[in-house]
Amino acid sequence: MRTESRHSFLISRRAGMDVYLKMELNQITGSFKERGGRFALQKLTEAEKKAGAFAASAGNHALALCWHGKQLGVPITVCMSRHAPIMKIDKCISFGAEVIVQGKDLLAARKLALELSHQRGGSYINGYDHIDVLAGAGTIGMEILDQIDNLDAIVIPVGGGGLIAGVATAVKALKKEVEIIGVESVSCPGMKNALTQGGPTPTESIPSLADGLAVSVVGVNSYHNAKGQIDRMITVNEADIAVAVLRLIELEKVVPEGSGACGVAALLSGQLDDLKGKRVATIVTGGNIDSTALNRCIERGMAHDHRLIRFSVVVSDRPGAINELTSYISDLGVSIKDMITDRPYQRHDIFSVRVNIIAETRGHEHAEKLNAHEEARYGAVDCTFKHMPYSAK
Repeated sequence: MRTESRHSFLISRRAGMDVYLKMELNQITGSFKERGGRFALQKLTEAEKKAGAFAASAGNHALALCWHGKQLGVPITVCMSRHAPIMKIDKCISFGAEVIVQGKDLLAARKLALELSHQRGGSYINGYDHIDVLAGAGTIGMEILDQIDNLDAIVIPVGGGGLIAGVATAVKALKKEVEIIGVESVSCPGMKNALTQGGPTPTESIPSLADGLAVSVVGVNSYHNAKGQIDRMITVNEADIAVAVLRLIELEKVVPEGSGACGVAALLSGQLDDLKGKRVATIVTGGNIDSTALNRCIERGMAHDHRLIRFSVVVSDRPGAINELTSYISDLGVSIKDMITDRPYQRHDIFSVRVNIIAETRGHEHAEKLNAHEEARYGAVDCTFKHMPYSAK
């Protein structure tokens, strides 16, 4: 599908630049991977189609192959790591593919998929390094240039490198002055390390909200096509990603996965403030977020906004004291989400009780007001929002 490049008024206002969102999460299977997946399948010979295609994937490439393999009559076998979201696994199965969940990471899944393709005489299609997959991704860059005039930069989430390689190659060929900026999660900066080391380098990967970017070694074709075309690489942390997911949900009514929100995370993180006043596009690469991960993103984003805070206060253990505390909090317009009392482990006198509370506020100023009132009434208050970074963006 030719997806929309949506102008985001509210994100533009927060970032201080003219921001456009390339809505690749609106593809049928929820990600940009359909472009390269279908093109690669179409180019197989009839004999190769009959033998089937094999892939290792964190989810979106697998979904693309499974859906388009079903449309084209190509049997698909995908190997996924144990960290792959359950929703993506179930969707692949529903499309009639053979799904094997095995291995601690994508490298282990890739090894298995290669072995199976060799044993069964099928074709292995790498989701971020197959040259036809890169070409398919490049069509996104062509569409962006068609849809947005006077574009200054494109911000692109980077995992295995196929997307940025394809988009950068197309865009630089058509409009060299457009800046290409890659964004990775700090949990797995594979392309940044590859560019520093002069080639694909194994990079330790830890679990991240951006599970689709958790690729330990970027593709060889991706690296060689992307190097010299990428103007800069930056990384975003887990808080940045969570806030970006929350912003897209609340401001754009769009539900992205963590990797799909990394471009917005970069724009709101303050690392690209040199683009203020300019016209910038970013690719919302996918929307296949696991329900559990979505809940974590929302809660972590709200904590970053100081809309969800945790604090503890010591009160008298006499009857009615905790009721007075909760009534006082309610009078300030704060909603209590959870509360635990701690008698055995607190260090005050035996006639006191520590109350640990998770509460929802309207934001930073409201949280500060609550903290000030609590300190005036009860003395020392241990409140987590004092130690958490806060950005008005």
